[in-house]
Amino acid sequence: MTASPWQGRALGTRTVSWTARDAILYALAVGAPADRLDLVYEERLRVLPTFALTLAQWAPDALGALGAFDTTTAVHGSQRLVVHRPLEPDGELTATARVSRVWDKGSAAVFDVEVDCAHFTATWSLFAPGAGGFGGARGPAAPRRPDHVAEHTATAATHSRQAALYRLLGDRHAMHIDPRAAKAAGVPRPFLHGLCTLAASLLPLAGRLGAHPADLVELDARFAAPVFPGDRLDVRGWDATEGDQTPGGAAVLFEASTGDRRVLTGGRARFAPAATALEETPDA
Repeated sequence: MTASPWQGRALGTRTVSWTARDAILYALAVGAPADRLDLVYEERLRVLPTFALTLAQWAPDALGALGAFDTTTAVHGSQRLVVHRPLEPDGELTATARVSRVWDKGSAAVFDVEVDCAHFTATWSLFAPGAGGFGGARGPAAPRRPDHVAEHTATAATHSRQAALYRLLGDRHAMHIDPRAAKAAGVPRPFLHGLCTLAASLLPLAGRLGAHPADLVELDARFAAPVFPGDRLDVRGWDATEGDQTPGGAAVLFEASTGDRRVLTGGRARFAPAATALEETPDA
């Protein structure tokens, strides 16, 4: 097997800061209702862990800027997140990024961009047409869908302005706002950011599990098809195996669909026990 010359490439270190206003805008952008005061009101705010991904969006963008792939056709293939400690309502962090792996899919490559800091470790998998064929390993197979009826079901409504709102949080790729850019990427019209779809799906799913969405500690999912602003998300969850469970917490395998199209697949989320979060966030 031949490794890509991009594998192991350092992408730099960056210090970023945020305020409660940023965290509240994020919660609203991914579908938190206005009466969910623990997510949208600074006096009792708990920051959604997936907000961390907006603070590290610079890393996959930096790889694209170096010329590793065509940024007009590359798409977000999957996302992983491991939470080390909760984000405060206002704060600052320093993160370091690198290309951890490059997988050879033949006509395309998948670049794993890992961002690491004291609060979290996050990995973007970017599917890049035309960048494969270098003789590398193909990478792990997609996880299998459970073969029994889901124990948990939920729905999430997206709205027509959601992609335009979410892009203000840092991911301003044109395909989410400009019809011409979307068509160049092979999509008929502007579509919702995959990370927005993912966070929007987790909000009602956490409720079905009896977990608080801010108690998320691990997340993994693949983006299978685009979601268009205004689509309804149908989320299905399967209780994870006993070995995946946190004592007193909850772990679930999940997927999301809109109509007859699966848009999130191979999902896995784990939530910490509520008492742990309360100890770390006294005002929750």
